[in-house]
Amino acid sequence: MSKTERRNRPPGPDVLVVDDEEDIRELLEMTLIRMGLGSHSAGSVAEARELLAKNKYRLCLTDMRLPDGEGLELVRYINEHCADLPVAVITAYGSMENAVIALKAGAFDYLAKPVSLEQLRALIKSVFRLPDAANEETRKDASAFLIGESQAMEQARQLIEKLARSQAPVYVSGESGSGKERAARAIHGLGPRVAGAFVGVNCGAIPENLMESEFFGYRKGAFTGADSDRDGFFQAANGGTLFLDEVADLPLSMQVKLLRVIQEKRVRRIGDTIEQPVDVRIVSATHQNLRVLVEENRFRQDLFYRLNVIELKMPALRERREDIGSLAEALLARLAEEAGMPLPRLSTQAVEALRAYSFPGNVRELENILERALALSSGDIIHVEDLALEPLIGNEPTAGNGHGDAMRTGLQDYLDTAERQAIVEALAETEGNRTAAARLLKVTFRSLRYRMERLGMKD
Repeated sequence: MSKTERRNRPPGPDVLVVDDEEDIRELLEMTLIRMGLGSHSAGSVAEARELLAKNKYRLCLTDMRLPDGEGLELVRYINEHCADLPVAVITAYGSMENAVIALKAGAFDYLAKPVSLEQLRALIKSVFRLPDAANEETRKDASAFLIGESQAMEQARQLIEKLARSQAPVYVSGESGSGKERAARAIHGLGPRVAGAFVGVNCGAIPENLMESEFFGYRKGAFTGADSDRDGFFQAANGGTLFLDEVADLPLSMQVKLLRVIQEKRVRRIGDTIEQPVDVRIVSATHQNLRVLVEENRFRQDLFYRLNVIELKMPALRERREDIGSLAEALLARLAEEAGMPLPRLSTQAVEALRAYSFPGNVRELENILERALALSSGDIIHVEDLALEPLIGNEPTAGNGHGDAMRTGLQDYLDTAERQAIVEALAETEGNRTAAARLLKVTFRSLRYRMERLGMKD
């Protein structure tokens, strides 16, 4: 770039471009100028450090291979000395291992050579996108989920807020009901992609023969029944976040296709001859142990390492009992507002009963308990009896031999069996009327619907 161009560059947040190839530096700088951004360039790690010491930037783009060191060295330096500066690495085509290493070291995102200008623009937009007023509500909702003063929740909250600033793929692990999807929504809602869509996909709920069309879309006439063009999940999440829930349920054939799209950042609709670039952040989750599935050859190792760049473990509710009181109050306030009911308070005894409960279903179960208690309570105070905790811990006689069955099969399996049997009996008695069945079971229709979905019960 000439001196005249540098003097006439438009004002805006500065970007630091680090690459030893002059033509690549010029390409990146001209793209930035067209987007209204100014830039400085460096050809080595040492030169980049000098510029970082003198100037404040909003983004750094660095090649992985430099004359006096590795781009990875610069990533670590920036993370240590310029913690608020997102850095993206430029890596040779096909060197995905380097990209993953850089992401684990703290890189914001990566670009593959030859650099695609579409992907470069998408990356820059994701960094400099400013949240509008409408998105502030989304951010507040995301922050509201991060309730709790326990050490386990404090660690999770700090990691969620750090991950929100990155573009690295995140794998959320944890027990069923521990808040994996809520954590994914918080990562999206607190980050620069908040203006984009959050698309949640339950991988275990899609028939295998429909997976490719659901994920990647199709062209009109691609197969029987394709009477119009249709976008898939990746196109719907373009510019935002794609949350792959229960990713362990993906068949191996689909895992191969998913891996390629994640690596290349391009999708081809069924029946199409060209690929479309997509700018999507991937967050995945499952209650299963992916490492065990990899060892059993039921999940591809290369896809596991691509998804599990950074792991976020959501703590079980029993691991943060001190948070139960404040979490219950927040959930109760939201449930009362949604139901249009006055907000009752939990009695001291009710809070103590909740803290003593084992919560095999974690936060999701706490929400269901409070939703039922809100419907059952007759005054402005929710008492212990309104919580109806005893039937939930197996003290009510059901099928089998009671506690002996629970010890042999495991508490969660025993509870699921008992709950499934109660729902089946209620539906049989009401001739399949779920509204009447919910009334008979003394739960809300919404709660019954959720329980049936969790247990895999069809209409």
